[in-house]
Amino acid sequence: MPLTSKVFKSIDTIPQPYWDSVNCCINIYYSPEFLKAFELANTDIEFNYIFILKDQEAVAFANTQIVTIGVETITKNIKMSDKIRHWVNNMFCNNHIRVLFCGNVFLSGEYGTFLKDGEDKIDTFKAIAEGVKQLSKSTKKLSAIFIKDFKNESLPITNYLESYDYAAMQVEPNMIITLQPEWHSFDDYTTALKSKYRVKANRADAKSADLNAKLFSEDDIEIHKDALQELYQNTIDNADFNAQILNLDTYIHLKRTFKDLFIVKGYFLEEKLVGFLSAMQNDSHLDAHFIGIDYSQNKEFAIYPRILNDYVRLGIETQSTQINLGRTASEIKSTLGAEPEALTCYCKHKRYIPNQILKPFIKNVEIKSFKQHSVFK
Repeated sequence: MPLTSKVFKSIDTIPQPYWDSVNCCINIYYSPEFLKAFELANTDIEFNYIFILKDQEAVAFANTQIVTIGVETITKNIKMSDKIRHWVNNMFCNNHIRVLFCGNVFLSGEYGTFLKDGEDKIDTFKAIAEGVKQLSKSTKKLSAIFIKDFKNESLPITNYLESYDYAAMQVEPNMIITLQPEWHSFDDYTTALKSKYRVKANRADAKSADLNAKLFSEDDIEIHKDALQELYQNTIDNADFNAQILNLDTYIHLKRTFKDLFIVKGYFLEEKLVGFLSAMQNDSHLDAHFIGIDYSQNKEFAIYPRILNDYVRLGIETQSTQINLGRTASEIKSTLGAEPEALTCYCKHKRYIPNQILKPFIKNVEIKSFKQHSVFK
């Protein structure tokens, strides 16, 4: 039975039987309600949703976005000589490039493609690759395609992308804390830590004692939206790489839809908002989303270490089995007991010859190494 692809430009145009057939909504990140929040708030992004059909029945789903990125954003954090960096920048005319992402550009992890149970995974995944190819052909002024964030166990399937001329590259890992069922409080967790790391966690709480933390309602997010956006922008400016800036109106939609499953917590110094965390409860996992920090107050009041402690607290309170702290700052996260989960992405230039030149560079990209701490007794 031949597999065909169908592209939808908006969540609202997708027939309900497609969702029912693929059965991807068991994971919040593939649900139309979740995806719709991003579509509504981020109007500068072109969203496309690909369904793979077998005899008119949906058997797979892929989530894509077309975004515009400055070339320097990409090259400044890849290990290469200044000469080569200059050459690569020139190859893209030192310009902003349009990139087609397959995967959620705002999430770190395997949330871009979903294959229905019982289908031939390789055939179905190849059909997704074909669907992405057709979408890229019909997209004007597109420079590159980026298929993102696959765990190691998916690689026997996803490595077929290399036959479509993609190059595989490792990206920074997700940092995952596995929570033990006997931890019923933050004290239970710190008791399990070796003394050096327990002292560190307690010091973060002591230094941040002047912060007034508050769980935000939908109204609170609305009221503080500009301050939240500014704090988030601070962390983006501090980050090594960020493909796209999220409009935090997204959070208003997510809070309205998912209520207590979507968490935003603000940190105030007297009356001023100086930090926030956000997280999503996805089945038995708690996933850290974006944070925001006033870096001028961070050192004195340990805002970031307190946010990390509070992610652990939220994980325990929600009786989650694991906390995904996301990418970046891997070593600091490992001091809380987080372990790396390797992720692989695939990339290609839309044009054949530039792609042949770029592939060796992509394959040789090295991620930053970090010291992995062993923190539990």
